[in-house]
Amino acid sequence: MSEEERARQGRIDSRPRLSEILNLHDFEAVARQVMPEKAWAYYSSAADDEITHRENHAAFHRIWFRPRILRDVTKVDWSTRILGHRSSMPVYITATALGKLGHPDGELNLTRAAAKHGLIQMIPTLASCSFDEIVDAANAAQVLFFQLYVNKDRSITKRIVEHAENRGIKALFITVDAPQLGRREKDMRQKFDAEDPSEVSKAGQGNVDRSQGAARAISSFIDPGLQWADLDWFRSITKMPLILKGVQCWEDTLEAYDRGLAGVVLSNHGGRQLDFARSGVEVLAEVVAKLKEKRGLSFPNERFQLFVDGGVRRATDVIKAVALGATAVGIGRPFLYAYSSYGPNGIDKALQILHEEFEMNMRLLGARTIAEIVPEMVDASNIHTHVVPVPMDNLYEGNYERLLGARLREVKSKL
Repeated sequence: MSEEERARQGRIDSRPRLSEILNLHDFEAVARQVMPEKAWAYYSSAADDEITHRENHAAFHRIWFRPRILRDVTKVDWSTRILGHRSSMPVYITATALGKLGHPDGELNLTRAAAKHGLIQMIPTLASCSFDEIVDAANAAQVLFFQLYVNKDRSITKRIVEHAENRGIKALFITVDAPQLGRREKDMRQKFDAEDPSEVSKAGQGNVDRSQGAARAISSFIDPGLQWADLDWFRSITKMPLILKGVQCWEDTLEAYDRGLAGVVLSNHGGRQLDFARSGVEVLAEVVAKLKEKRGLSFPNERFQLFVDGGVRRATDVIKAVALGATAVGIGRPFLYAYSSYGPNGIDKALQILHEEFEMNMRLLGARTIAEIVPEMVDASNIHTHVVPVPMDNLYEGNYERLLGARLREVKSKL
């Protein structure tokens, strides 16, 4: 065992007791200390100067509540339906790659927790565990979605999509914000030496440059030629509802609606693609206003559902998105940090924390059900203002690991 690994094991032994973890920020703080360096670099990294990564979280701070009072909130219910399927809260576990970097069971931690807590998991194309392993680990009634990176070889994509539908996947989320992967410099400073994701190995595409970090090593198959016309082909090979993941403006959302899709995820890939792309929640406010103006739509809308991901750390973040018209919100990194730092018990605790936050904050807001969380309960008038003073989020800022530039190699003294 190396000196570095021995020190890491010592930090694992010094973790706070799980009962001392009070919020999702705490999991991130512990994960930063106890995860292997390469794993932390992959999970935490974002594009270029990581401005969008931080903005995703900061955008929620520009939305303020307008609570209602004197309502009987003895009983509150934060369950909902996502694409027609029941969920215990307006949250789904969004797709994140390489789950085994943080724990030997990888994505299976999320599958088991989703079953236990009544959530929907979105299986990633680039999971460490195989697709069938994950589906086999789910219980019979469990709802699963699938996130798809479209392969340049459409026969491979067709095989994946048809197999997913045959295994009972309820919706297909097609990633559209990654014609090329962004420069994630924390990750690029590491050499990827973990096992390739199952789908990369199956396609025989694992023989790629592993010197530029995990993201570059596993993504060379993604098709940069994907375009709107390809959606007709997808309709010809599956009956699953189609959702575009990574929409970043109202014009493309309107196009998706007009083409009869089931919805969109307003997302910038967790700040990992185009730096200075706007946050999903800011785009949400724009989309809701424009689609009402252009097509007379109101949200949430069962025919065309809006989802958001990126920067969510509290139930209040989710509640703000729901008030603005989102059906549900995807959470990714915090759940990875939870099981990377405490294993299966960590993800259980993370979901318990969210349930408790929903109960308290819905009472304080005066909303007894998700349907009662309405636009009038938030003030989002500053959402499009990118320079505005708000109180600092010390927990988030304390966890953020600042980017480092190039450094001199260690030089041994001649003395």
